[in-house]
Amino acid sequence: MTHGTDSDRFSGDGLDARPFDGDAFEGGAALLHRRAIPSLFEALETQSEGTVAVDRDARVVWINAKYARMLGIADPAEAIGREVEEIIPHSQMRQVLATGQPILLDLMLFGTQRLVVTRFPLTDDDGAVIGAVGFVLYDSLHRLKPLLAELSRLEAELAATKRRLDEGRQPRYTLQSYVGDSPVCLEVKRKARLAARTDAPILLLGETGTGKELIAQAIHGLSARSGRSFVGVNVAAIPETLLEAEFFGAVPGAYTGLDRRGREGRFKTANGGTLFLDEIGDMPLGLQAKLLRALQEQEIEPLGSDRPVKVDVRVIAATNVDLERRIRDGRFRSDLYYRLNVLPIRLPALAEMGGGLEAIAESILQEIAARTGLPLRGLTPEAVEALGRHRWPGNVRELRNVLERACLLTDNRRLTAADLAEALPDLGDAAPAETARPAPVQQLVQADSQPLPGYDAAFDEFERGLLGRALAASGGRATEAARALGISRAAFYKKLARLGMRAGG
Repeated sequence: MTHGTDSDRFSGDGLDARPFDGDAFEGGAALLHRRAIPSLFEALETQSEGTVAVDRDARVVWINAKYARMLGIADPAEAIGREVEEIIPHSQMRQVLATGQPILLDLMLFGTQRLVVTRFPLTDDDGAVIGAVGFVLYDSLHRLKPLLAELSRLEAELAATKRRLDEGRQPRYTLQSYVGDSPVCLEVKRKARLAARTDAPILLLGETGTGKELIAQAIHGLSARSGRSFVGVNVAAIPETLLEAEFFGAVPGAYTGLDRRGREGRFKTANGGTLFLDEIGDMPLGLQAKLLRALQEQEIEPLGSDRPVKVDVRVIAATNVDLERRIRDGRFRSDLYYRLNVLPIRLPALAEMGGGLEAIAESILQEIAARTGLPLRGLTPEAVEALGRHRWPGNVRELRNVLERACLLTDNRRLTAADLAEALPDLGDAAPAETARPAPVQQLVQADSQPLPGYDAAFDEFERGLLGRALAASGGRATEAARALGISRAAFYKKLARLGMRAGG
């Protein structure tokens, strides 16, 4: 078999033209292998900045002249037989010999230089390591600047992403965020401080919108775990088929469609920190058994795995349902309930806040102003009284909704009972109507009895002059004029229309 024949056999035309011959292919492959190894070695040796080979004892058996000059050796023969570390102090050739694994790309420090090197083991026909060869690919990093720049960019992106994830898993609320100084609020804060001292499970009880997650975050922030992740999950918001993987993770191939890297799970994400399980009463019975084991043994078993994984997680659970009734109905495990209910904290509904309601409303108004850019509003005494007469079935969420709507519907700096009634019609029955008490302008006239003859015309003239002066003082701007008079812009325009007047701007 001539060289020309072998060359033709491996050309594209030759492969297409001839039927496959197994023996000929094996012979050609062996020939190619014999030729490729010396050819590859020669190419690397020629293109590299230096080459060295060592035996199984890491003694130099060959070094090219280029590398010897770089190392300050006049004659390459002087290096033969010496241990590689004598001439290359930071060499990793001995590691390649010990492991039999190549080090494909590495940075090696030589003096003040940083060399880009690659190292390969050399084996005999039986696969035993008999030596190693190393190549200096570059003696300067400037050739790798594009690669290093891309590596630096990817590392920066990874660090920024990790930082954002860590920030997202830090609590946003503290105990100061739980506004209220009524006895029931102070008791909640007292129990939260006690709970932060231990790692015992906590069960937060209360209606929807009473601030259960806020208290959970506050407890985490006061605890020894404050520097680690706070991971919150709403059990009711996750499809039942995904709950087990969501909580405990899944190994690659556990189910169709799973990422090839598997799934970490919330317990693993919260490892070392706190896991907040909201709406725990909606957890399926089958999953409750696994949760109980995780709490008792501090270990989880990912979906598709038979090997438990140790975790260190403090669990805070919350519910707005009667768990004891669910136990009687067979929908919640009694043993899990007793494990979670080590330290129960009941959060009062808004209607139970008493005098604390005004402070909560003021805090919400400050948050609305900061978030929306609207002016900071206050509450009139009548508005506070109206708020206290409403039951607030939606608790703080409902109160926030009503106050924000009222802020959008009026320009009054202090929300009145009428403003609140417009935002929440149910308040209209309980709150005194705005027209039933004197308006700021009407307070200037006492009308304890029947109006005197000509009163209406005289009052219209007085009000016309008052509105006119307010407009003049504000440069014709109706909003500022209404604000100066202490009435809403809508009420101001109604008065203008009734009196046949127009704003100047």
